Amino acid sequence: MMRRSAAARPVIVMLAACLFLVPAGPARPSGSELSPAHRKWLEEDVDGILSSRERDVFLRLESDRQRDLFIAAFWKRRDPVPATPENEFKAEHERRLADADARFGRTAARPGRKTDRGRMFVLLGEPDDIVRYSGKDGLREAEVWFYRNKENAGSAGLPPSFNLVFFQEGSVGDFKIYSPFQDGPAALLSDFRGDPGDYEKAYRALSALDAGLAAVSVSLIPGEASGFPGRPSPSSDILLQRIAASGAGRIDDEYAAKFLEYKDIVEVEYSANYLDSRGTMIVRREPSGTAFVHYALEPARLSLAAAGREYAATLRLNGAVSLEDGRVISTFEKIVSVRMDEERKNTLSRVPFMIQDLFPLIPGIFKVSLLLRNEASKEFCTFERTVVVPESGSGPGLTAPLLGYRARSSDVEPSNLKPFRFGSTQVYFQSGRTLARSDDLVLAFQVLGLDGPVRSRARLRFSITRDDVAIEEWERDLSGFSGVSDIVESRPASGLSPAFYAARVRLFIDGREAAAGGGDFAVTPLEAVPRPWIHAKLMPADGDPAYDGLLGRQLEAAGRAAEARPFLEKAAAGGTAGPEIALALARVYDRAGEYAAAAFILDPYLAAGAETAYDIWILAAETRLRGGDFAGAVGVLDRAMTLFGIHPRLLNLVGDGYLGLNRRVEARAAWEKSLALNPGQPELRKKLEALAARRPEMEPIDLKQTESYS
Repeated sequence: MMRRSAAARPVIVMLAACLFLVPAGPARPSGSELSPAHRKWLEEDVDGILSSRERDVFLRLESDRQRDLFIAAFWKRRDPVPATPENEFKAEHERRLADADARFGRTAARPGRKTDRGRMFVLLGEPDDIVRYSGKDGLREAEVWFYRNKENAGSAGLPPSFNLVFFQEGSVGDFKIYSPFQDGPAALLSDFRGDPGDYEKAYRALSALDAGLAAVSVSLIPGEASGFPGRPSPSSDILLQRIAASGAGRIDDEYAAKFLEYKDIVEVEYSANYLDSRGTMIVRREPSGTAFVHYALEPARLSLAAAGREYAATLRLNGAVSLEDGRVISTFEKIVSVRMDEERKNTLSRVPFMIQDLFPLIPGIFKVSLLLRNEASKEFCTFERTVVVPESGSGPGLTAPLLGYRARSSDVEPSNLKPFRFGSTQVYFQSGRTLARSDDLVLAFQVLGLDGPVRSRARLRFSITRDDVAIEEWERDLSGFSGVSDIVESRPASGLSPAFYAARVRLFIDGREAAAGGGDFAVTPLEAVPRPWIHAKLMPADGDPAYDGLLGRQLEAAGRAAEARPFLEKAAAGGTAGPEIALALARVYDRAGEYAAAAFILDPYLAAGAETAYDIWILAAETRLRGGDFAGAVGVLDRAMTLFGIHPRLLNLVGDGYLGLNRRVEARAAWEKSLALNPGQPELRKKLEALAARRPEMEPIDLKQTESYS
């Protein structure tokens, strides 16, 4: 029997920030918190093919809706032919479950799928042959299942052919799977009188009754030689362990972790459609001294939807940069529109797709997170990397080398920035780092801090190794370079035989190693490797005021207000001061006690009414309060409540304003209204109690320490 085949810009920025504020995962619920249908799915339907990671994620989900979406993702991940309406794996699995229940559940006290024979049948399918031992003197009831040339053997680490033995310990009841090492030949004999641990004696007794059964009693793998007659082979027990793990090991379960991480972030229709992806990030410093993060994201596929005679997709890329303590200091959103005719679609469907971009980043250690959503197919993928940006002017060193397959002189205007361009040379690469022998091995990086006499004493040493044995080594003199220098080193891959290699570059000063970097790569025997079609846009030139605004906002969000100020002021003077930059600069002025300056830069945006971000209205009121302009603050807050409605935070500030004007009745009314809307404000209750206890001649509260309680 053969087996069957198996909004406004400020609003957008704030929403982007929310995308990456992921709360800690909930505590794992007990099984009793699952609905009967979900408990059955977990404990019966997918037991044996569900990985421990998938199980953990499923138990951490908080609603039936999330569990239903996870189940959809679980099956979609295992669909061998996603383009067809039917999920062939799911259909085959459900058929096996039904067959296992029907065949093996009749004589067992549990569903057939839960028996040893049922579990193996669900995992491996129909055996190629079954030999049954029934009613034979001296032998227990037993079955030997033989499997040969199964398509999942290689991926699961199973041999091309093997046996499974099941036996009945008593005269009735279920069949138990046999382990040569744990059970031994004596377990298959119904009247063995010797020591069960005397494998050799039991083996001889079993051989006298049935030589074939005796052979599989010591090894489940045909043809495996045993060093001692009758001694069980440990490899058989390893085989049983691998079979048990094969169901859960069929797929990469990283999607489950991403489902849990992004279930509250991506829209419902995306959550079951996680795509694998690969990515690359490097840091390059431009002549101005500004460091830029260059990134590339390569989803496993690009799905397009028919749009008349064309095919199209809208890709939404959100990024976030966070500090080591989790604070987000920068977010961005990019919209990529892809549109092409059928001929180009058919051509490009055979090669990967890659998005490239860059952005400036302040010195420090950061986590950069990318989330790409395809609005046509409702698929999403992610990429994260820790990025280290050294201080400008730091000592001699190297940036992490980018390993590529081609380097070409760029025809782009050199004043514009382009992702992964080193000086005038464009470097082409893929995250997989696989080269055909017709490619070049390219190492692109920067040497930092080659100033003064250091450059005359510096050298680079390159090496290509295989299994830690040097295949090729060469050096490069750096006496002609200074400051931050772009290095693009290229070597033909034609001289490298197909294998895995490591490329390494080391910086030596006065004969001593000062820095090193490199990476692994592979050379394939294939004639060529499909290379990606790349979406990348030109960016403004180094030194553009737009970069000053981005850097200033990052510094301000990181709490480095003094460093942020010159960048933000330069951006504002350059005419690129949008509401985000104005808000960041106003915060800097406010922290410095320059309240009038903070109000001055925000006031033009208040004229836009509800189009202006809520945070601008709040800061415009707070900085007036701290500056003693209580009437002005109350006026701003009155307008804000007209636009945004009455909220506790606004009412708290209104109360502070009225208190500063010594209008205590109005202050009390505002605060009491706030407490009515949100009773959980203990600090506000203290302020009301202090207000009730004060005498008219007492000094007013210091409103330069104004805080809002909401």
